[in-house]
Amino acid sequence: MDNTNDTKNTKIDKIRKNYRCLSGSALKTIALVTMLIDHTASVLLANMKFAVTPLFTAAGTEITWYMIFRTIGRIAFPIYCFLLVEGYMHTRDRKKYGMRLLIFAIISEIPWSLEHTGTLFSTTHNVFFTLFSGLCAIYVYDNFRSDRMKTAVLLIFIFVISMYAKCDYGIKGTGFILFLYLMRENSLIRALVGCCFFARPDTVIPAFAFIQLYNGKRGYIKGRVLQYLFYILYPAHMLLLYVLKLVWFGYK
Repeated sequence: MDNTNDTKNTKIDKIRKNYRCLSGSALKTIALVTMLIDHTASVLLANMKFAVTPLFTAAGTEITWYMIFRTIGRIAFPIYCFLLVEGYMHTRDRKKYGMRLLIFAIISEIPWSLEHTGTLFSTTHNVFFTLFSGLCAIYVYDNFRSDRMKTAVLLIFIFVISMYAKCDYGIKGTGFILFLYLMRENSLIRALVGCCFFARPDTVIPAFAFIQLYNGKRGYIKGRVLQYLFYILYPAHMLLLYVLKLVWFGYK
């Protein structure tokens, strides 16, 4: 009887290993590519006639290249949030990890403003601030949960700041990151409930499908150079898109 159960467990383990084929590096690459697709659509395709001309109609909705690209782009944020949780759990120095996020949030502000308003200042703020606030929420829960009152007050403070600071994805983004951390041991509930954080749950299902394929390994992105390159690509690509928009259309 025991041998039969052992055999079944071995088969289940093999199946899990076979379908969990994506490393953290692979997920990071998927998130980066889909983010680039999303931002390219938002900044450039929105001003191109062919991209906003309906290709066909499905369920009463006109499908355009712009819509397709933006839908693909919805994959990025849930994956980045998942990777943030993984980073928090595995980093050797959580304070340095948080400082790195905050520094790149500040660096990315001017590129974000240029991309979205064509000026050096914007009333909204880039997604690095959302990731940083989510990291703070995790840290508060992890370190002060024995004191419920203190935890509640600090979390409310973080959520209020997230809401009024008008960071990308706002209070929902911060709450989503904390939720992923709380549900890190239950992938099914994480996926089912996680989709409900977004206005179009169907558009983020692929993100959770990719997350489900995560094998827990770091992957090919190793060393500080590659690590920081992925951080730098965020403000760099926004500057590039801003320049391309100026060259092709002027700023609208």
